[in-house]
Amino acid sequence: MPELPEVEVVRRGLDRWVTGRTVASAEVLHPRAVRRHEEGPADFTGRLAGRVVTRPRRRGKYLWLPLLAEDASDETGAEPTEALLAHLGMSGQLLVGEQNRERHKHLRVRMTFTDDGSDLRFVDQRTFGHLLVADLVTSRMGDPVPEPVAHIAADPLEDAFDEEAFVTALRRRRTGVKRALLDQSLISGVGNIYADEALWRSRLHWARPTETMTRAEAVRVLEAAREVMGEALAVGGTSFDALYVDVNGDSGYFERSLDAYGRRDEPCRRCGTPIRRDEFMNRSSFSCPRCQPRPRRARY
Repeated sequence: MPELPEVEVVRRGLDRWVTGRTVASAEVLHPRAVRRHEEGPADFTGRLAGRVVTRPRRRGKYLWLPLLAEDASDETGAEPTEALLAHLGMSGQLLVGEQNRERHKHLRVRMTFTDDGSDLRFVDQRTFGHLLVADLVTSRMGDPVPEPVAHIAADPLEDAFDEEAFVTALRRRRTGVKRALLDQSLISGVGNIYADEALWRSRLHWARPTETMTRAEAVRVLEAAREVMGEALAVGGTSFDALYVDVNGDSGYFERSLDAYGRRDEPCRRCGTPIRRDEFMNRSSFSCPRCQPRPRRARY
């Protein structure tokens, strides 16, 4: 599933290609793609037509396109009250390109614009992703966000992220540190890949009980998460297959720099010990048995 760096790469591409453009029409080719839009496909397409897309936003793994009414786009002080919210799921792609290009067999939603330029397409092979139009509300950080993601915490690359509050909350939890890092109400944007990478860099085992962590350890894992996601963002994110691409269909290259995730039985780049894979929450966790010793009391 795309995590913070991959979603941010897509957001930046959308900013370049769709900001300031007016939607001419929207077409839903598979109703599952808009299943979270409770009013149905017809309402979804109707609420997009004629809307002006303002600068895309992101929080964690969610991104959205704030929408203005066409006749309000030039009004001084006009602010969006709705947004097109997107979650890419396992295989969702938001792609821009020439309108006459071939239609992908997994095309789910298509949007055209009044300038007759490139269109925007939502392609999703596994159909776990979704789009919906939602009202903007005030988040707990005080900024406007789509109502379905108002509960999502700030991510560690945001200015709104409160490091001290995160460290305090993490150490108050009674869970494993990796499970805490995947809790989007505590810290957003960190998924399975970057949790493993951050824990490898901070030399902490994924089952380390959070209540036993020192403040220095909590800060260390946070800094490692910021560092690894920043590095991934700089090279377009992590692409294991063709399912994750940016808006132009290009893959990211951070897979080559992964130190733990997906490297089962390969030598640790720090000490040479073979990387271990463990089952974790119906997924996998990768760690170095020597650099990240298992705690005597583990939490899952």
